[in-house]
Amino acid sequence: MKKYRNTVFYFGVTGGFTALIYWMINKGKLLEINRVMPVETIEHSAWNDFIISMEHNFKDPLAILLAQIVMIILTARFFGWIFKRIGQPTVIGEIIAGIVLGPSLVGMYFPEFSAALFPVQSLGNLKFLSQIGLILFMFVIGMELDIKVLKNKASEAIVISHASIVFPFAMGIGLSYFVYTKFAPVGVEFLSFSLFMGIAMSITAFPVLARIVQERGIHKTRLGAIVITCAAADDITAWCLLAVVIAIVKAGDFVGSLYVISLALLYVLVMIYVVKPFLKRIGDLYAEKDSIGKPVMAIFFLLLILSSYATEVIGIHALFGAFMMGSIMPDLSKFRMIFIEKIEDVSVILLLPLFFVYTGLNTQIGLINDAYLWKVTGSIILVAVIGKFIGSALAAKFVGQSWHDSLTIGALMNTRGLMELIVLNIGLELKVLTPEVFTMMVIMALTTTFMTGPALNLLDFIFKNNRETDLEEEIDSDKYRILISFGNNEKGKSLLRLANSLTKKQKAATTITAMHLSQSDELHSFNMEEIERESFEPILDESDQLDLKVTSIFKVTNDIETEIGDVANQGDYDLLLVGLGKSIFEGTLLGKVIGFTTRIINPDRLIDKFKGKEGLFENSPFDERTRQIVTKTKKPLGILIDNEFQNANHVFVPILKSDDAVLIDYVQKLIFNNNSKITVLDMNGYVKNNFLIQSAISSLLQKYPNHIEVVSEKGINIAFLKQQDLMLISLESWKTIIDSNNDWLIDVPSVLIIKP
Repeated sequence: MKKYRNTVFYFGVTGGFTALIYWMINKGKLLEINRVMPVETIEHSAWNDFIISMEHNFKDPLAILLAQIVMIILTARFFGWIFKRIGQPTVIGEIIAGIVLGPSLVGMYFPEFSAALFPVQSLGNLKFLSQIGLILFMFVIGMELDIKVLKNKASEAIVISHASIVFPFAMGIGLSYFVYTKFAPVGVEFLSFSLFMGIAMSITAFPVLARIVQERGIHKTRLGAIVITCAAADDITAWCLLAVVIAIVKAGDFVGSLYVISLALLYVLVMIYVVKPFLKRIGDLYAEKDSIGKPVMAIFFLLLILSSYATEVIGIHALFGAFMMGSIMPDLSKFRMIFIEKIEDVSVILLLPLFFVYTGLNTQIGLINDAYLWKVTGSIILVAVIGKFIGSALAAKFVGQSWHDSLTIGALMNTRGLMELIVLNIGLELKVLTPEVFTMMVIMALTTTFMTGPALNLLDFIFKNNRETDLEEEIDSDKYRILISFGNNEKGKSLLRLANSLTKKQKAATTITAMHLSQSDELHSFNMEEIERESFEPILDESDQLDLKVTSIFKVTNDIETEIGDVANQGDYDLLLVGLGKSIFEGTLLGKVIGFTTRIINPDRLIDKFKGKEGLFENSPFDERTRQIVTKTKKPLGILIDNEFQNANHVFVPILKSDDAVLIDYVQKLIFNNNSKITVLDMNGYVKNNFLIQSAISSLLQKYPNHIEVVSEKGINIAFLKQQDLMLISLESWKTIIDSNNDWLIDVPSVLIIKP
């Protein structure tokens, strides 16, 4: 009876109370007898009520906002992917996505859809939610700035940075003299209009610049350090100038703005001398902890909101307060990273795309509808490029940089990206810029950001014979060169142990390179050196235990799969070893459905299908990341399915195809270097009937009779497979096993799949 006790109690309680509820409702209906109830004059059905209810739900402000967010994220990620594929910052694609969803495209050709998705009354919600995203974004940007770097290179950086602001600022004011009469809003004074044009020309996108520097691998060079420092100094100076400009615009003249500027200076002093020491005290208490409690996080977020509120009330915009709060955060990398990790993804993935679309809704390309307006747009772009590029380059040359480095600094400082859009939206909000000028300036921001990459490539091409290069270790063509690409430390150590098994007795004739790639985004990770150290520390410890000499490569990239293929192909490696990724879509029915849909609509995969690299309905035996690496790598590739791989003392080698002859070379390396015991499974008679495989196996049997054994399928069972350390198999045979009834063969702790 005890067995059914809980069940009886459950049904007794729920059933009893359900009956009680039913009885009370029926009793309550009797109370309606003496009450006047509304008479239904319109005949309707339950279905019509349901339809009316659904229509009402679709028009609910929250439902509209959620639908907007879904559409915005999907469109932003799609256009971001397109621009990432052509080597451009993702932010450009996200800005384009905003313009596409705005009146310039969707609003023009699909007005009903645009009106339904972005009704005028909903734009306020979108605006304020995007402003929250910008506040979080500027908070992170403030934390990303390394003030210590500014102190170390202050002299050169300040000269270059301030020259890169003064030149375009002056040229922007000069340009405003010619366009003020026709394009300035009615009632806006020349001082306000010209100052805003000047500051809009002077801005540099520090996050985008830092990412480009990291991706090009120059962040550790003297040039990289200088340009990062210049951009940081530029950011601080430009935002302080913007605060002054906003104060002047709101006051109408400089004298009237002195009250606002005085309050702003008082705010800055309070933040530096009152709030900063308090934050430092908290940072010292939590410096060694891996997490921060909710009460402490609440204090920091409360101070962030108060700081933003203070600057908004003072009149210099809430974003300045967020930036200031970020810049005075405790100077501890670990402490700052906890905050960045908590905020960055929500800000960049969810909230910032809302800002791009809100900007796109205000950008009307159709307003630039004649040749004269396009000439003015071209003039704005020309002034912006000449002012920023020439100002930075000449200043860099003056402080002693080479022409190549000076022009490179100029090209990098010319990128504007998201930071320019923030300034332009403030100008539009203050009604200093008309929609026409706003659209022209958005086009300028896109153009100057887009041209940075090609300009750097052109400079590298022009100065390729003259630029200074670091001396690289001379490559010995006789050595067997292995490249290990790892994502996490455990996989990296397993790959290193595998490489050691292949080369243990031939260390003098082998070079092993371990590579770790960090996925980049539009925000600059200020502690890249710390990330690099933490990534390689376990790998180098493992190499010491194995007595292996390992060289390391650390790169930041926005396309990890392509970068792995490029390094392997260009580095002339004999073998690339990677770990098998795991699909996020496996394990559940919904996950498999979503995963199948994702594979069908994946842009990279569609391109490969149309190019004929992959059949239209062919299923890859790997996750998408590994499939991309297989496609892009032209060198021999080893894919390790790692199940706590420790050694390769017992290795199982199934021979299913004639192409499996490629495995014999690896079998020989394992026997010679690791004394591995090899069991060869002759599935289809290739060991007996294929001359190449037969002769290779016979030679190994004569040379290493105690290390190799050939068996038939009858001699293999699951218990035997589980005793093996590693299965060595070719890529084509692996596909055959996955697609056939022989999938019991994969019951091996770890698998090394070889693609020749």
